[in-house]
Amino acid sequence: MILIKQAHIIDPENQMEQEKDLCIADGKIIKVGNDLTLESGKTSKEDVVIDAKGLIVAPGLVDVHVHFRDPGFTYKEDIKTGARAAAKGGFTTVVCMANTKPPVDCIDVLEYIIQKGKKTGIHVLAAAAISKGLQGKELTDMEALKAHGAVGFTDDGIPLLDGMLVKEAMEKAAELSVPLSFHEEDPAFIKENGIHHGTISENLGIYGSPAVAEDSLVARDCMIALHTKARVNIQHISSAGAVEMVRTAKKLGANVYAEATPHHFSLTEEALLTHKSMAKMNPPLRTETDRKAIIDGLKDGTIDIIATDHAPHSLEEKSKELTKAPSGIIGLETALGLGVTNLVKPGYLTMMELMEKMSRNPLKLYDLPSGAIKEGSIADLVIFDPEEEWTVGEYVSKSLNSPFTGERLCGKVKYTICGGTIVYQDEPE
Repeated sequence: MILIKQAHIIDPENQMEQEKDLCIADGKIIKVGNDLTLESGKTSKEDVVIDAKGLIVAPGLVDVHVHFRDPGFTYKEDIKTGARAAAKGGFTTVVCMANTKPPVDCIDVLEYIIQKGKKTGIHVLAAAAISKGLQGKELTDMEALKAHGAVGFTDDGIPLLDGMLVKEAMEKAAELSVPLSFHEEDPAFIKENGIHHGTISENLGIYGSPAVAEDSLVARDCMIALHTKARVNIQHISSAGAVEMVRTAKKLGANVYAEATPHHFSLTEEALLTHKSMAKMNPPLRTETDRKAIIDGLKDGTIDIIATDHAPHSLEEKSKELTKAPSGIIGLETALGLGVTNLVKPGYLTMMELMEKMSRNPLKLYDLPSGAIKEGSIADLVIFDPEEEWTVGEYVSKSLNSPFTGERLCGKVKYTICGGTIVYQDEPE
């Protein structure tokens, strides 16, 4: 049994903030009230009492966009270490992308990820590939993959260029009532991935990736989603134009979600000058105008979800020159702190709105059970101190490719509880 005392509960499902105690047993919240105690006669040495005075208790965070590199690239990360990083960041549920080696385009690979995920202590879910071999030419057997546990479909990391294939995928997804997630970058416009085409790239003598590469595919897929009625997620949105495309699609009635990463609402292309390849990702960090547009999209609901695109790489890989280093950064251990520091503290979002973007809306995208904090609900919770400052570093991920290393952030995860079990506990310094 776990008793959480004097918690400041934030429940985005019910839009409720309250000061209450919580009692957890058998994986569920069994009591929410005032002045709760461990029931006499039922106590044991396994019982835990958490003093949550001054702390926020919220539904466990949900990340719909992670790369655990397993199978195929486990020197960067594996399902066990990725889940450990997620738990440290306050996440109780993650959705793994399909661009592994081999890709998740068949039942064997899908079941491998699901079974390994069950041993981690958090909910590790898997999206399967939209196209066979991630080649963008032929659809996978989406019906069979869903039947064996795929929660959605994506070729993330690789854009789908065949518009008719996209339409067929959306029609099938609508039939199966599952979401599709799209990586929107048309390579026809790109010379060097991971670097925005703009002032900084010109100073570096690099052409890079212009916003039109993203905007063009976002516009196409928003309109196909409108006509097919599919549930579609525009991944890691990075440009002002793309934000406006999603805003328009929603006004027209498309069932379109959009996600933004903490790095895209926190940094601009100028980070390349300081952090070099540690600030290289697809799509790239863009201008201050784009960053502000993403924040505006988060504020007005155009962007529904904050997702990390947790993308581990080895130090050797990231130490290569800028145009040769791979794109991507880790993000699970810094996401909440960046949200509190760069969105809540400046007044762009309330804490309730941040929790909506990091728990309630991701669950809605995948039609997963709500994270409501009420009696009878599964005890998936994050407990954090919104005021505590901490220095980014000492990662539990296998990788450390982050431009935020050494930065001071507010919002420290103290406990992560998944299914009524404490899967992460902060150790006092």
